Amino acid sequence: MAHDIKTSSLHIREVSWTHPDAEALRGEMAAEVGPRYSDRVSTADRAAANSVDPQSVHLTVVVYASGREGDEPQPVGHATLRWNGADLELKRMFVKPSHRGGGVSTLILDTVEDAARKAGRPRLILQTGDRQPDAVRLYEKSGYSRIPIFSPYEVMPFSNCFEKVFVQLHG
Repeated sequence: MAHDIKTSSLHIREVSWTHPDAEALRGEMAAEVGPRYSDRVSTADRAAANSVDPQSVHLTVVVYASGREGDEPQPVGHATLRWNGADLELKRMFVKPSHRGGGVSTLILDTVEDAARKAGRPRLILQTGDRQPDAVRLYEKSGYSRIPIFSPYEVMPFSNCFEKVFVQLHG
């Protein structure tokens, strides 16, 4: 499973959905983002819409940051691609606050977009909430366009859904 890419002090690794670093980063994401929406949609509805069936996972990546020489690299970013019908959907993209603005999100997006292209998908879709303006700005800056709310997010009308359509080269 292991092709790794190095970029300065960042290193991205394909891991299993159940890898301890992936699970820990998803827990941090839930702790940060969950409370922003606690006054909306029942927890059960939100949990059902946001759940990821491990059988649907195409790819999970974790970004590690190297500190001083000799220090163990630390997990600082996460994302998963899952199948949603014929599309691949970006899920659980998260960067630790201490590493935002340092290229982690760009490395993640480049990696998952490349994986979607390699899977023969003409686009990548994603959903984020309206109380995550930094995420919305990142996706718009990265060439994603808004699309109508797609399944299973109909129970969350405050969703922002996006797609990035890949340029098809004919030749």
